[in-house]
Amino acid sequence: MQQYDLIIIGGGPSGLNCAISAAKAGLNYLVLEKGMIANSIYNFPTNMTFFSTSKRLEIGEVPFISHTEKPTRREALEYYRRLHQSWELRLRTYEPVERMEARGQSGYRVHTCKGQYDTHSVIVATGFYDTPNMLKVPGEELPKVKHYYDDPHPYVGQKVLVVGAANSACQVALELWRKNAEVTMAIRSGEIYKGVKYWIKPDIENRIKEGSIPAHFHTTVSHIHPDRVELEGPYGRFSIENDFVLAMTGYHPNYDFLERLGLEFTQDESRIPLHDEKTLETHLPDVYLAGVICAGMKTSTLFIENTRNHGDLIVGQVAKRVQMATA
Repeated sequence: MQQYDLIIIGGGPSGLNCAISAAKAGLNYLVLEKGMIANSIYNFPTNMTFFSTSKRLEIGEVPFISHTEKPTRREALEYYRRLHQSWELRLRTYEPVERMEARGQSGYRVHTCKGQYDTHSVIVATGFYDTPNMLKVPGEELPKVKHYYDDPHPYVGQKVLVVGAANSACQVALELWRKNAEVTMAIRSGEIYKGVKYWIKPDIENRIKEGSIPAHFHTTVSHIHPDRVELEGPYGRFSIENDFVLAMTGYHPNYDFLERLGLEFTQDESRIPLHDEKTLETHLPDVYLAGVICAGMKTSTLFIENTRNHGDLIVGQVAKRVQMATA
């Protein structure tokens, strides 16, 4: 069995960033990705535009070319494909990691659906977009309920309930309304989330104020039926006719998977994986975190653009330890 210096779990922007750092350092590394390259970004809405500029998303000294200052999903996918090709990154796609185990002083053995890999160090860069925050109500299993938004076309002329009040929910509500869907919003708090982008917030607030998009504040979903949705508001339970429910309630790290890797978390609501904020090393020796996963449930605090230093930071430490171990 081949011995690697570094196994990187996750082939998204952070995982690719770490792989480039490993390549520059001359490490024997491998990226293991459960889906396709940049799997999470592929599952973003078809017409999505990033909030960050292309310049602030660049990694690996490869220019991010986009038609406007803020790139689209399509342009981002093209960029990450070019990164993979330009750096000839060692990446195995459609090979999910199942677990890993320590091998004493020799590092770790990583088990996937296709084989086993021995490595000195591990970087976990799995993000959070693959595990949505569920409503946990009866009827959520119905096919009319979606936790991911793709394209407005299927919802034209339909009665759509959008659940949530953050960036994604507001964007979805506005796009569907403009494509002639009958949109209603259910919002748990008493207002649109304060962190909604400055060019979106007044738009959605004006549509709500004029009655174009009815919004029920201090309201939660109680029960989803094939033809209607029951809501719980300040004045009790009521129902509305409904064809689709788009639960734009956010996402969280895959804690079941992280626990299988042996990681531990803080005991508060943030559930941040335990790690040293300066080195990004977890409580497991030579196992590191990279990217947005470092924030746990605080998913609005870390992004691609402010975690671009993680690759060089971690790989610098790994390279020194590998050199010492082989000296």
